[in-house]
Amino acid sequence: MLQEPANSPMALTPYCVLGILGWHHVHLSTPLEYIKRAEENSMNGVGFGQLLLWAAFLAVSWFCYQLFLQNGRLQLRLEVIEQELRAQGIIPDKERDLLKGVPAGSLLNDFEMPLLAGGTMTLSQWRGTKVLLIFFNPGCAFCIQMLPELSTLTPNADERSPVPLIISTGAVEENRRIFEQAGVSHPVLLQEGAEVATLYRVPGTPMGYLVDERGQTATELITGAEDLLGLLRGIVQHPTQAAQRSSSGKGRRGFSRSLDNSKIKRDGLEAGARAPEFTLPRVDEGELSLNQYLGQKVLLVFSDPDCGPCQELGPKLENLHRKGDVQVLMISRGDTEANRQKVAEHGLTFPVVLQRHWEISRDYGVFATPVGYLIDEKGLLATSVAMGADAVLNLTAISGSRATAQL
Repeated sequence: MLQEPANSPMALTPYCVLGILGWHHVHLSTPLEYIKRAEENSMNGVGFGQLLLWAAFLAVSWFCYQLFLQNGRLQLRLEVIEQELRAQGIIPDKERDLLKGVPAGSLLNDFEMPLLAGGTMTLSQWRGTKVLLIFFNPGCAFCIQMLPELSTLTPNADERSPVPLIISTGAVEENRRIFEQAGVSHPVLLQEGAEVATLYRVPGTPMGYLVDERGQTATELITGAEDLLGLLRGIVQHPTQAAQRSSSGKGRRGFSRSLDNSKIKRDGLEAGARAPEFTLPRVDEGELSLNQYLGQKVLLVFSDPDCGPCQELGPKLENLHRKGDVQVLMISRGDTEANRQKVAEHGLTFPVVLQRHWEISRDYGVFATPVGYLIDEKGLLATSVAMGADAVLNLTAISGSRATAQL
């Protein structure tokens, strides 16, 4: 074995090292002392880590508490704002108020919509001019019947007559084809869906408002082609006078009447009433009568192939029909082929029948889609009208009470 020379630096013994460093500066730990010291250091590390975890937990708890308080304050503020809007009539108190439109004298919210002819138009740019807002749908037969007379009216020919602004919906190409063929020269504005109609509480077509020079409604919601055209013909010179004549029973055809004084029911039938009977042609050929369903629960739904929410509702009704808890019957309107395409598109297997215009809707007291009723085994309405897709779907879980849409 090789050994270092005695005078080699590498040959220093531990005692030589201790001598160099000094005995009083060095303490050699025994193995037990080393282990004890390591355990103490380990315990100190664990305690510090736990302290950090508790501190983080307390910080998160304080943040969540402050967030909860902030949300509570926001909720209270929103409730106060909602109450103020209801008091001003901006938000309706009841669902039926949606069908009555905004009250006369209401300042309408401004809008900016694309024109069919190109560009955009706002309602505020017509301040100082009387305007008749006409809500139009290319799939509405009553709307189409208005076009020949609309095409004969010259814009601004009579300062006493309002300027018609037509607010339509649907595809640009379809609207352009319809209005060009009819030769209508009045402004036509396009909604993306029904956003402006919803804002102004217009549940169907043709409907509208006469708007005065200040941008306020001079009438309540006007329903029907005759009343709208009557305003354009100049038959109604003063809305208030027309309403008075109508309420006294001396009004004549073409006058814009108050909905409260109209004999046509527009807010639906009450629960417990007998469901009006009908016999209508089926989309898949043949006829169907409501009395065929005596002894069964029926979910009666009014729909339209041009109604966006109706299309979303179709597949959900099909799922409900397949469960077999209730018989689903849909009353649609419009072109037969268009309805057949929608039935095929959504794979509907429940019966779909067609009304020509709104004749069955009128019997059931509502001119909108989608709406529905639940009819019991005796042919009586188990609920009053449900308006909106969600409310229609909720009808099967409701008995003897009004279904309300969850917005």
